[in-house]
Amino acid sequence: MIRQNWRQFDWLLFLAILITSVFGVIMIHSAVQGDPELVDFPQRQAIYVAVGVVIMFLVSSFNYYLLRTLTIPFYIVVMVLLVLVGTLGQTLFGAQSWLDFFGLFPIQPSELAKVALAMALGSYLARNLEHIGEVRVVLTGVLITLPILVLVAIQPDLGTAVVLAVEAAFIFFVAGLYVRYMVAGAFLALLSAPLAWNMLAEHQRTRILIFIDPTADPDAFFNVKQALVGVGSGGLLGKGYGQGTQSQLHFLRVRHTDFIFSVIAEELGFVGAAILLFLLFFIIWRLWRIVDRADEPFGKLLVAGLTSVILFQTMVVVGMNMGLLPVTGLPLPFVSYGGNAMLSLMIFIGLAQSVAMRRG
Repeated sequence: MIRQNWRQFDWLLFLAILITSVFGVIMIHSAVQGDPELVDFPQRQAIYVAVGVVIMFLVSSFNYYLLRTLTIPFYIVVMVLLVLVGTLGQTLFGAQSWLDFFGLFPIQPSELAKVALAMALGSYLARNLEHIGEVRVVLTGVLITLPILVLVAIQPDLGTAVVLAVEAAFIFFVAGLYVRYMVAGAFLALLSAPLAWNMLAEHQRTRILIFIDPTADPDAFFNVKQALVGVGSGGLLGKGYGQGTQSQLHFLRVRHTDFIFSVIAEELGFVGAAILLFLLFFIIWRLWRIVDRADEPFGKLLVAGLTSVILFQTMVVVGMNMGLLPVTGLPLPFVSYGGNAMLSLMIFIGLAQSVAMRRG
């Protein structure tokens, strides 16, 4: 590593991520107060953030273009882990998404899949940019995407599968895929909707149905209703840290993960929620700045894919907490509790920093 590379390290991006992650730990502490089963979650999240920062610096210190040589082995390893999830995985919240070897640290391969897809699809399209309009290139890119997408979808983890589909579409878009191909893909997805509906698990159908008609299952709608009450009752400045009724009285379930935004809006109000959204979109802007300034195709497509994951998950989680989108089970980037999500995000950022540091 030559010294001048660190001059192009995006310190503003790192600072925004650090502030957002610490803010997440603080809000998780508030969300789990009074729950003996979750009392150590803030400390765990703080450890995940610290380890993630170390991983971020380690990944950024390597030349991302040399890491490209590990794309195929990494893709294969993730595929093997996803297959093992189907046979040996643990089930949580209706999805068999976890592997726990020797009881040390549960691994969620679907989080690593986001990195593997960005590397594999980005690497392939970067080598074929001059032929991006050819059917064979498009079909090969789809074949790279589909195995990961299907293995995640059958866990069943519909939310992450949709994230992977959006990530792949965004990489194709930045690579310059013709609009007609994008429209054709969207049309095929629409035609396959009835088949996809039949393949959904019961709890996934319920989530969609109560979004359309809350009276269809009042019990299932309960958590969404409490989230809406939390967001709506926060006002301008909120009820105060640790004073939210929906979280502190435990009306709001999974308040430290899926519905952490509702906790923030209730306790810190519109101002607190706006500051959080500013931080998240500042992170997305800095990442897109790296995409825009990248002078090498693989780096551009790699960071574009990872940026789309953070953008899409932010929009979906906020929309879900406000009743504008169905419940998906996705974490709010850098804020929701979760070691796998935090560590995979830090790998994302390390790769993006590596691209920024080696521009020119």
